Amino acid sequence: MQIEQNPDVMPSMKGAKIAILQASWYHEYIDKMAEKCASLLQEAGCSELERHILPGSLELPLAAQSLMRNSKYDAVICFGAIMKGETYHFDMIMNMCADGFNKVMLSEGVPIIMEVVPVSDVAQLIARSGDDNFNKGIEAAIAAARIIDWRRQTLS
Repeated sequence: MQIEQNPDVMPSMKGAKIAILQASWYHEYIDKMAEKCASLLQEAGCSELERHILPGSLELPLAAQSLMRNSKYDAVICFGAIMKGETYHFDMIMNMCADGFNKVMLSEGVPIIMEVVPVSDVAQLIARSGDDNFNKGIEAAIAAARIIDWRRQTLS
């Protein structure tokens, strides 16, 4: 189910440092999500924004961990798409990816916003990367802003 997002509800992220990691598969759609996200993050005051392109979704958790161990981030946002095919490869990659993000986030103590979307066909990917309020980039930016805001208010 797609949920329409309202970017007007984003808290300020003044001074935030965020990394956006993107899988190279289905780049024409993933780029649209990441670009929408980056634009909203900058509008909300994110002062340091890095973007990295990785071979695929399975490499995203390791890349996130590598970045976190070498620099301080307020959040890492990961974009990818895993298309269901005729074999169980889809399930295996999605499960490994989600498990990897969970382990990295908990071990490093940095929020990971996971927008690796499991889809059955390109139409579902198009619907999640369009130029409307259903773009997953909006959802990721809002989630990052909210968790950063919560951490700043609660943990400082």
